Parts: sequence; structure tokens; C-alpha cells
Amino acid sequence: MCVDAEEKLGELRQKNEMDGPVFKMRSGPRVTRVGSFIRKSSLDEFPQFINVLRGEMSVVGPRPPLPSEVRLYKRWQRRRLSVKPGITAPGRSRGATRSTSAQWMQLDLHYIDNWSIWHDLKIVS
Repeated sequence: MCVDAEEKLGELRQKNEMDGPVFKMRSGPRVTRVGSFIRKSSLDEFPQFINVLRGEMSVVGPRPPLPSEVRLYKRWQRRRLSVKPGITAPGRSRGATRSTSAQWMQLDLHYIDNWSIWHDLKIVS
């Protein structure tokens, strides 16, 4: 991300590709060339394994939200904060990156309600 990424976010809100409290842009001006490579190669996820080893995150679980997103959550969406965030989201294997915010949230809540080690193994395999 560029140095002033948070300041540019306000200007880009109208170009949000998701509905609801989550902000997503496939190719936004805030990502540098190096950052784009790091994201495409998933190298940006590697440091999160340290958080897994510390017990702060899980390998599978809802992606950690930004505090600015949490402030916009509706009551039913807050339940996704009841579990540790994960490196990979439950809906990733189902194409949730192209889903609406509500569908994405529903996948996270379904994961929370139906968690099992077998389900996690299926997601990461």
C-alpha cells in the first residue's frame, strides 16, 4: 500500500466493489507494484502464521475486519467477532470474494455455527 492509503480511502469509497461495511477494490490506486506482487503471490499472508503460533489467529476463520468496518456492522454481523479471525476465510473456497457483503457474512456465520476440524481441513486442502 502507498504511504497515504488511509487518507485516499475516503476519496475511493464511491468505487467500493462490495456492499455493506466492507471496502474492496480489485485494482485500486493505493496498491504499489511491489504490493500487487506480494498480494498475488500471497506473501502478505505469511506473517500471519506468527499470529497463529501465538494463538491470536486461526488458520481458517472469518478474515479480521478493520475497526472502521466493525463500527458499521449491524447487530447480526457482530457475531462473526465471536471467533478468532483466520488467515483464510471459510467462503474463499466457494468464491465468496465475488459475493455481496451479506452473502460473505452469511458464509462466515454458517462456518461459526457448523465448525468442525474436518470442515477446516476441507477448506485448506
